[in-house]
Amino acid sequence: MRNCKPNEANQGNVRGAEALRTRRDLPTTELLLIELAAAGADIIELGVPFSDPVADGAVIQRASERALRNGVRLDDALVCVAHATQHIDVPIVLFSYFNPLLKFGEDRLANDAKQAGVDAVLVTDLIPEEAQRWTEKLRQQGLDPIFLVAPTTSDERLTRIAQQARGFIYAVSRAGVTGARDEMTRDAETLVKRVRSVSDLPIAVGFGISTAEHVREVWRFADAAVVGSAIVREIERLTGAADLVNRVGKFTRSLIGSKPTKPEGGETDTRPESR
Repeated sequence: MRNCKPNEANQGNVRGAEALRTRRDLPTTELLLIELAAAGADIIELGVPFSDPVADGAVIQRASERALRNGVRLDDALVCVAHATQHIDVPIVLFSYFNPLLKFGEDRLANDAKQAGVDAVLVTDLIPEEAQRWTEKLRQQGLDPIFLVAPTTSDERLTRIAQQARGFIYAVSRAGVTGARDEMTRDAETLVKRVRSVSDLPIAVGFGISTAEHVREVWRFADAAVVGSAIVREIERLTGAADLVNRVGKFTRSLIGSKPTKPEGGETDTRPESR
């Protein structure tokens, strides 16, 4: 199994590729996964469409609605992963709400996801108190269970999540739903410090990360920046364009810019490159 952690050599970036939610054209989704890897993503998150995405904002809600209207299901996500991973070696995180996975079958999902080349599964609405059986099934297949933590997460629950999580921990930058924002709050940095006190896993920060400036700011205190809605919005905007894949790749490269480097002495230099 590939290591489902941000690239420690460069304070890596995680890119959310909610492509299945935006296009019925599954071959295009596969090309988007390949292009995101080529653009520099260290981990790619592929979303499964769901009828009631309560943790997501308007952009991803619209994408889910479009995909469901066009018949996209969990099986399609696994097929896309299986095809894309023949061409890329970037870890894939399957992102979903629990209902589609439960309907699919927990044992079947863990087995099929592993066979398709999925490396980890993030279930947005599965609380750690009820996740033990699920995480055990994933681990039996060598899959990492990814958990969300938020600024409102209690210390007790944070400790429980740290005990169950593998791969990395996804820190939500603010209360509320996904979606691009103009500014970041200080809540994310405070939350990352809390997580570091109970876990040695890398920490990725997401929700509202939408610009290169946001990415560099997150790199200053966390191990990865998650960009989801901004990329989904770009795919939505470019729907029908012949060069959609290339332009999404260009947009992703603009977000990444120059990755932080690790100077002599072993500490990661998270400062943006001087201009």
